[in-house]
Amino acid sequence: MKKLLLFAEQAFTVAVLLIYSGAILTLVLSGGMQENEVVEFDSSLIRVINLFIYVVTFVLLVLRWKKTLYVFSKDRWIFPLIMLAAISVIWSFEPGTTIKDSVTLIGSSLFGVYLAARYTLKQQLQLLGWTFGIAVILSFIFAIALPSYGIMGGIHQGRWRGVFLHKNGLGAKMVNSGIVFLLLGYQSKKHSWLMWGGLSLSILLLVLADSTSSVVNLLVLVFAFFVFRTFRWPYIVMIPTQMMLITMSQAFSFWLSDNADVLFASIGRDATLTGRADLWPFVMEMIWQQPWFGYGYGGFWQGFNGESAYVWRAVGWTPTHPHNGFLALWLDLGLLGLVLFFIGFWRSCRHAFTWVRSSKTAADILPAIHLTYIATFNLTESALLDSNTIVWVLYIALVLSLPIIPKNQEKLIT
Repeated sequence: MKKLLLFAEQAFTVAVLLIYSGAILTLVLSGGMQENEVVEFDSSLIRVINLFIYVVTFVLLVLRWKKTLYVFSKDRWIFPLIMLAAISVIWSFEPGTTIKDSVTLIGSSLFGVYLAARYTLKQQLQLLGWTFGIAVILSFIFAIALPSYGIMGGIHQGRWRGVFLHKNGLGAKMVNSGIVFLLLGYQSKKHSWLMWGGLSLSILLLVLADSTSSVVNLLVLVFAFFVFRTFRWPYIVMIPTQMMLITMSQAFSFWLSDNADVLFASIGRDATLTGRADLWPFVMEMIWQQPWFGYGYGGFWQGFNGESAYVWRAVGWTPTHPHNGFLALWLDLGLLGLVLFFIGFWRSCRHAFTWVRSSKTAADILPAIHLTYIATFNLTESALLDSNTIVWVLYIALVLSLPIIPKNQEKLIT
């Protein structure tokens, strides 16, 4: 009976992680909706499933209330940020949306707390392996057996999207998948060929999705993984190596700034990142109208009926977020929210990098890798404080899973 309950709990965890990755549900319920199509479908099932997740998660946390309280005490910055999102209903330009989004933010954040309270870093990595393994297999099945669902039409005709609504969704999740299988490949002693196979299939799906930004993100994270491994070397080797890598990175950055147009043109893209750079000045213009507290959590992007109407008319298309997580947070919660996030993020980075130095396994690099992913991914996408998403849930789980590092050890890195 105990083994059955353990299996059920792990199956629940994997299923929730799959749902928070954005897989299957919206794609199937919308009937395989393509980009720029307006399809009305009943989303009540999604709301019921989310409510079920929140209730079960709350019960599981109560059952481990001592460990839950301990986990809550390990970070002083995440939860004030969540509470700020909730109380922003007071000044929100769209209070109804703020209330709804705040409930989902709190509910999904609790699942991140549950992951930290219930599973070790190694166990979380293994569960992520199962999650992305299922996503990879189903993506191939959907694309091959159900092409009207698994392959895009319209302007992205022929690009794979697997079990996600858009090719960029598949690309972003395959970045996560690739890193998870890379870490598992180094971690596993038995069946490591399965992990390297998962990495290979994740890269193949990236190529079939033709998501350039995701390919760049994966390359950055693989590079970061090997940099983090150097943290464990003796100082006499580590410091010169890292100085060399930093010099190389700076040289590449200078080269890229001078040759951006040529590089993007060679891969069929433009240096404005598909219109994102044209969008940002107008977003900044609106930010400076409400710089301190923002428009309320979820209160800005309300179409032509809200403050986003100005941005839509100015850019000539209809974005639903600013394609930059830091700008999105500034719009929602102002400079106060942005500062709260950066303080907590910086503290988490210090702990994560110190833990890499103090530990030995590949799983212990996962928090540092995910924090790096958040920093790079949110340069072109908006997923800093996005509820019901695997990026936010893992941010909470991994940050709270880090051991409390003694200050004398922290100084080794900072």
